[in-house]
Amino acid sequence: MSQIHPTAVVEDGAKIGAGVRIGPYCHVGPQVELGDGVELLSHAVVAGITTVGEGTRIFPFASIGHQPQDLKFKGEPSRLVIGKNNTIREGVTMNPGTEGGGMLTRVGDNCLFMAGAHVAHDCLLGNNVIMANNATLAGHIEVGDFAFVGGLAAVHQFCRIGPHAMIGGMSGVEQDVIPYGMVIGNRAHLTGLNLVGLKRRGFEREDITSLRAAYDQLFSGGGTFVQRLDEVARKFAQVALVQEVITFIRNASKRGICQPQADGTSS
Repeated sequence: MSQIHPTAVVEDGAKIGAGVRIGPYCHVGPQVELGDGVELLSHAVVAGITTVGEGTRIFPFASIGHQPQDLKFKGEPSRLVIGKNNTIREGVTMNPGTEGGGMLTRVGDNCLFMAGAHVAHDCLLGNNVIMANNATLAGHIEVGDFAFVGGLAAVHQFCRIGPHAMIGGMSGVEQDVIPYGMVIGNRAHLTGLNLVGLKRRGFEREDITSLRAAYDQLFSGGGTFVQRLDEVARKFAQVALVQEVITFIRNASKRGICQPQADGTSS
């Protein structure tokens, strides 16, 4: 049995699952679908063609599904799909897709969006992603599973953030971040691997050791970057983590890849 506070507005046409709780002064639009067990605590707005997966909790003053902040948007029926068991904290904003980006913004399962985080149009997020307070994603960004975006960080449109990558707080990311990589800086640069995250998530020590060796050879060895990439691919052909990084780099977007600073210093 769903519980809807008398001050909440749920428009005709909205689909409300079992056990949904909609708190005071919330607004649910006519094309919204809330899965079983979804909770809107209070003063939350879910609009547009938006699906919210079961068990997701949305906190006060979040704005979910309103039209994208894109001047090219002309009211096309684009969608926002949010997965299961996400936590969307106060003041978070998420926008649907646009015609220029596939008409879809998608968020995976078990993600945490801390207060003030922003997910723009046409972003595609995996599972277990964490965005800290006031972290922002511009349009058309892909974020892999278990990636972490630090507080006040901003990611440029069309960038890709690899799985298990970590973006330091207050960083400005203008290029792709490799899987398992860690970046920081006003114009973010690669500072190494997210070793703490790898250990916490139970990766084998042997795989982590191979990944570190591959990283060192790739970003500080001799020859051109392309030559080093080919050599690392051959040398670590049986190491899945390394091959994931290689594939990610070879499929780089037009933004290019974040690399270490030439002098090895940090911003």
